[in-house]
Amino acid sequence: MFHLGRVGDIPGGMTQVMNGYLAWPFPRVDVAVLTSRGDPHDLRATLVKGAGALARVLRLPRRSSVVVAHMSERGSFVREGALMRVAHARGIATVAHLHGSSFAAFAAAHPRLTGWALRGADRVISLSAESSEVAARFVPAERVVLIPNAIPSSAPAAKEDLVVFGGVVSHRKGIDVLQEAWSRIDAPGWELVVAGPVQDAALVRPDVPGLTMAGSLAHEELMALLDRSRIAVLPSRDEAMPMFILEAMARANCVISTDVGGIAAVLGDEHGIVVPPADVEAFHAALQLVLSDPERRSRLAGSALQAFEERYSADAVFPRVEDLWLAALADRRRPARRASTKD
Repeated sequence: MFHLGRVGDIPGGMTQVMNGYLAWPFPRVDVAVLTSRGDPHDLRATLVKGAGALARVLRLPRRSSVVVAHMSERGSFVREGALMRVAHARGIATVAHLHGSSFAAFAAAHPRLTGWALRGADRVISLSAESSEVAARFVPAERVVLIPNAIPSSAPAAKEDLVVFGGVVSHRKGIDVLQEAWSRIDAPGWELVVAGPVQDAALVRPDVPGLTMAGSLAHEELMALLDRSRIAVLPSRDEAMPMFILEAMARANCVISTDVGGIAAVLGDEHGIVVPPADVEAFHAALQLVLSDPERRSRLAGSALQAFEERYSADAVFPRVEDLWLAALADRRRPARRASTKD
């Protein structure tokens, strides 16, 4: 299985998904990454990486390869989409793995590009019902499968009175909502740590008591924070299915987030608290509730951990992903077998 994208200690859920694939011992396939892009701000590096990935795609064996294009919006549909189309034209099995918070809006704004890329996929993996519905406008619905992101299970450490936000500090992630809600919280001794690169510096409020801006952290450092924290928060205005939610559930956090993307489908009413996006009052009320009610907080955290292990852990999800990869490969092999029989 050859994945198009990049790996390493790089912020972003898409990269963490591929890191997880590389680390997992899939029993029936070998996983490799064709690095198809560099730093998004370095055009030269992106062009060099893309050319290198194209050269590799042109040399892949047709009968035994599957190319998986990880795409969110904008440039990835051009870059990884083009590479997937080349592989598809060569007769190689292809899978489009959709990420990103704005896929539906991107597809509505750029239907030709979206359709052009997705028609080069034998299978499409989506992360939410909305993404599945949108993808099915461009390819047959039976090719589209909703499979949530997954990460390895964790062994949580001793918990502290700590609330953690992990992600880009931005308007989209609701940092303004979080800061305002936290400024109204009555919970002596609790600390809120915001971990992530600052995108919208004008929104940052340095005067909010009990709030620490930790800046960008290595992924292992963020996971260590979640190991220690009791509550994880993500007041986003727009998401697909953020890895941070699953990582928090895996570490027995009580999760508070918003009804965007696939978050409500994952948390439901039993595994966390979901409120409307951009609603300071609702977010404040939810946060104050779990801060003040340790029994409810513990119950939600335990339910989240159980749901993660049963539905969203690597043990539960990766076999489904492997089955889909192999199904795409089997489909591409069938015409060749029929042709050889006639010969």
